[in-house]
Amino acid sequence: MEISNQKKQVSARARVQAFGGFLTNMVLPNIGAFIAWGIVTALFIPTGWFPNDALNELVSPTVSYLLPLLLAYTGGRMIGGQRGAVLGALGTMGLIIGADIPMFMGAMIVGPLGGLIMKKTDKFLDGKIPAGFEMVVNNFSIGIIGFLLMILSYLLIGPTIQGANQFVTNAIEALVSTGFLPLLSLINEPAKVLFLNNVIDQGVYYPLGMQQTLEAGKSIYFMVASNPGPGLGLLLAYSFFGKKAAKRTAPGAIIIHFFGGIHELYFPYVLMKPITILSMIAGGMTGIITFQLFGAGLVAGPSPGSIFSYLALTPRGNFVGVIAGVATATLVSFLVTSVILKADKTSDEEDAFAEAAEKSKSMKSEGKSLLNPQAATSFAKISFACDAGMGSSAMGATTFKNKLKKAGVEDVEVKNYRIEDVPTDSDIVVVHQDLEERTRKSHPNMQVVTLKNYLQDPVIDQLVEDVVASKK
Repeated sequence: MEISNQKKQVSARARVQAFGGFLTNMVLPNIGAFIAWGIVTALFIPTGWFPNDALNELVSPTVSYLLPLLLAYTGGRMIGGQRGAVLGALGTMGLIIGADIPMFMGAMIVGPLGGLIMKKTDKFLDGKIPAGFEMVVNNFSIGIIGFLLMILSYLLIGPTIQGANQFVTNAIEALVSTGFLPLLSLINEPAKVLFLNNVIDQGVYYPLGMQQTLEAGKSIYFMVASNPGPGLGLLLAYSFFGKKAAKRTAPGAIIIHFFGGIHELYFPYVLMKPITILSMIAGGMTGIITFQLFGAGLVAGPSPGSIFSYLALTPRGNFVGVIAGVATATLVSFLVTSVILKADKTSDEEDAFAEAAEKSKSMKSEGKSLLNPQAATSFAKISFACDAGMGSSAMGATTFKNKLKKAGVEDVEVKNYRIEDVPTDSDIVVVHQDLEERTRKSHPNMQVVTLKNYLQDPVIDQLVEDVVASKK
């Protein structure tokens, strides 16, 4: 683990992670609306639990108008504030009227675009408006630009996005028709453990799933990357055949991963022994094959990817297929990971978790702090951060606060955030080591602590000791 204020060249992976984080934060505030639409769909469409022609009228307008506008409004606001939100929604309205498919992808492009245009416009007008004319200029600027963006979206942006959407849809449908859909796991599983899961889910599969659900009442696309089975199988194998800290922490990670839906918990276990990515790919493929055999699907994107979310969003007649897909993915991942772990002849000292523990012990014996000599030795605010600011970082912050409380320290503010939202006055920001580059890109002058495991990591214990020592 390293801490440094040096600026590093940002890798392509870090940039993609940041893009995925942006998509996630456009979707997450509105996930309740997506779930509400999914419940209406599951209940009232002709093949639903309680078919109702009148209430079924809610389905199409919600997915065609409300949900894309919510995404656009949120994306515009993230960049350009309230005025950016309005402009993003105006531009997206042009997309919606000019397209014959739900414009989720378009909304996630035009919404932020509207926010950016509004931000640039307001910056250009700053200081140039005569006193007393502020309201007139502000209202007419957003009105005129909104009008132009609506027309541009209707005539040009919308058809372009619809064409791209159709290309992706045709490509994936070709995989479905030829039986090769399981091959997507070759992309999905490595991307997930590199913290690119939100890019593929929020940016590709969920929009396609919503589109298919409008036509068929359910979609397998919601499950091709979010299946909790492969991660569960991996963690179960570590619980039985892992070594030292990996074996001790895996059972706790199972609960949070499978029931809490925080899949980031199993990523360090794959990264610690990269060959286990084969287990994840095999499990993911098996799950997709099983879903296909049963014709199973969900009515909305399961967020978080908990088994509870899966069951809540399963339409009538699909429970056996959904449960079977999760179970078979779990079994295959468990078997492959077990073979890999049992065949591992490395000594305990070479275990990745053990190495981290030994490193921490040596640091303690030498009396070294986690912080560099120039760092401040008093702590007031420590921020935990992750991709979306709602999963692993929340768990890490809670764990750290509990450790501080046991140590008698209660005057340190510990909160969790999305990486880009970490307050600038934070004394320390704690992130997973694979999010370090993205964190340094957003906060180049901030002290960064990296760790491997949010449940049990010697880095956390050492940081607690540093904080306690600073209070004496």
